[in-house]
Amino acid sequence: MDRMPGLLARAVACLLLAPFAAGAAEPGTWALKPVARPDMPSGSAAANPIDLFLAADHRAKGLTPAGPADKRTILRRVTFDLTGLPPTIEEQEAFLRDESPDAYQKVVDRLLASEQHGVRYGRHWLDVLRYADMDERMVAAPGIHLWREWVIRAINDDVPYDQFVRAQLTGYRTAERTQMSATGFRSRKEPRPDDLFALGLLARGAVFRDGKGDGELAMAAVETVSSAFMGMTVACAKCHDHMYDPIKQRDYYSMKALFDPLVVRKVTLATPAEMVAAGKAADEADRRRAAIQGPIDELVAPYRKRLHDERVAMLPPDVRAIILKPDRERSAAERKVADDYFPVLRIDTDKILEIMPEADRKRYRALQAKLDSGGGDPGRRGPSLPAFWTVEADPVRAAQPSYILTSGDPDRPEKKHPVEPGWPFGPEKPDLSEGRVEAFSDWLTAPENPLLARVAVNRLWQWHFGEGLQKTPSDFGKLGGTPADPALLDWLASEFAARGFRMKAIHRLIVTSDAYRRASEPPAEFAGSNNAADPANAYLWRFPLRRLEAEPIWDAIWAAAGGLDPAVGGPSFDPAGGRGGMGGGRRGGPAASPGTSRRAAFMVRGYSTSRDVVPVFLQAFDVDDGRVPCPVRTRTITPPQALFLMNGEAIERATERFAKRIEDESGGDLAAAVDLAYRLAVARPPSPTERERSLAYLDRDPARLKGLAWLLLNLDEFLFVR
Repeated sequence: MDRMPGLLARAVACLLLAPFAAGAAEPGTWALKPVARPDMPSGSAAANPIDLFLAADHRAKGLTPAGPADKRTILRRVTFDLTGLPPTIEEQEAFLRDESPDAYQKVVDRLLASEQHGVRYGRHWLDVLRYADMDERMVAAPGIHLWREWVIRAINDDVPYDQFVRAQLTGYRTAERTQMSATGFRSRKEPRPDDLFALGLLARGAVFRDGKGDGELAMAAVETVSSAFMGMTVACAKCHDHMYDPIKQRDYYSMKALFDPLVVRKVTLATPAEMVAAGKAADEADRRRAAIQGPIDELVAPYRKRLHDERVAMLPPDVRAIILKPDRERSAAERKVADDYFPVLRIDTDKILEIMPEADRKRYRALQAKLDSGGGDPGRRGPSLPAFWTVEADPVRAAQPSYILTSGDPDRPEKKHPVEPGWPFGPEKPDLSEGRVEAFSDWLTAPENPLLARVAVNRLWQWHFGEGLQKTPSDFGKLGGTPADPALLDWLASEFAARGFRMKAIHRLIVTSDAYRRASEPPAEFAGSNNAADPANAYLWRFPLRRLEAEPIWDAIWAAAGGLDPAVGGPSFDPAGGRGGMGGGRRGGPAASPGTSRRAAFMVRGYSTSRDVVPVFLQAFDVDDGRVPCPVRTRTITPPQALFLMNGEAIERATERFAKRIEDESGGDLAAAVDLAYRLAVARPPSPTERERSLAYLDRDPARLKGLAWLLLNLDEFLFVR
């Protein structure tokens, strides 16, 4: 739609967006009003429009803003903010030497161009989109990291936000999904091959359900998409009409109907030669296995049959008749009965061994030991090929009606209450000719949609300042309240659209503002009056002091130690027991592979009822497991965090490496080692007092550098950005 001829595009936009004008009259639906670019406030000489709006707020509230932060502080702040990493010694020196007026702008441009920027903001977006490497019965777990890599690449390539959203819903970045041939034949356009991985957003919600229809994919899509991109708690209407916002239960199930036809499909990611080689390897493995498995099956068969017959004889006559009937002769209802009784009739190996004579039992164990030793390549059929689970619309499911599910159970539809595909605040009868999700995607990403830009820029603001202009970034409804500065939010939203929905442009605008570059310490003479007028710092008269999240803490530790692996991409790693890991790992989990000093954005996360998936380090520092969208990370200060950094096995290893690094790079000069240690840990040299005390502690003994390294990694200044 965004490339239609002007008049047609405007006509379609008016049709799709018309419901917003009506919804604006409802209480609590300020976010549905069209975005109107406000006039610039006057009375300030600030060059950045953000500062003009905030200056007006300061005057109205009687606030005196703090002055600018010093160069070292702002360099550390913006480097962590845009890349999640501390500035290197070389970066510190280069910025301090650069006296040009645009020195800071050059730093910002360098950081936004770094591939580590995508790692940092990819992690932010994946929290909102509920990324997990595993989640109980998640179908798409194999290869799900390719979705994460797509998000990282899209951010690094500065893919416009509307395309970023559209690709994850439809696999197409553009709204033009068909093309006309010279002979007048309309066909589907081929999407970009790499955008296949964007559909991991939807595939992530699919679960194994014992062969039943997967209604959970559609429900997960409603919850994630509505909260992430619409900023609306549509999921609250799953069981009844929304209690506060104008969202009906029918709206929820109409939106679910958009995704009901979707099913997951496995795509093998291999060349033809690799697939042929894998097939040959599987054949060879099958031959080796059959040579041993055949005698095992022959030995076990009579005992298995005996136990099976005994269990069948105990069944009710009608069930026994179904079980004894050949499968191909069973009706659909009879197959369901047989499937339901499968767990009862399954014969486990231990039961067979119980009734075997000792001689047969010894023979069985000998054959099984040979199979287990690799003689038959047990459970393996050659090298596995990489795969990715995507989604596609199933025509059969698309032809089936959708219903309200008051119970929330996909297997208990209310057939008296059918629903048509649609969505909250959308047109009454949307045009679904190009597809259900496609129609919704066109509506959602239309430039005129007031939710698209407002929700996105509010998230970006939150990630820079710790709190959005709208405090509840995934709830723009009645309970979410109103923004601290509605005019500033609307100006940012309109500017976002004017700049082609380029996220890097908004990042650059925010971090180059005076508001972002202010000191975190309030001006002493005005601290009391400022705190009385705005105790929550809602109007940013100072920069908010913030504790780093788990991932930058991990990265900063290994960056100081000199062992951080900056590689981007690849499957997630588990630090439990791995070389360079944080130690402690997770209870009951397997050992990690080597090289676990990679960036923590690539650390495994997820959920299982039988064991901890999220490593202890991430749990301690408030990382969610990905079961539900996480719009705002909790930031706690707890004893386990302190104990971890004080006594953890990982800190022991990290401080050893850190101490060796500063000793080696300083050439054994302890004064130089102290200076280097501070600059690596907190991006500044020590004060005279700190230097004096550090040297007194070292007492000319290089072996005590490890204690100094430990101390620096436990400083509040190391864990916080000011």
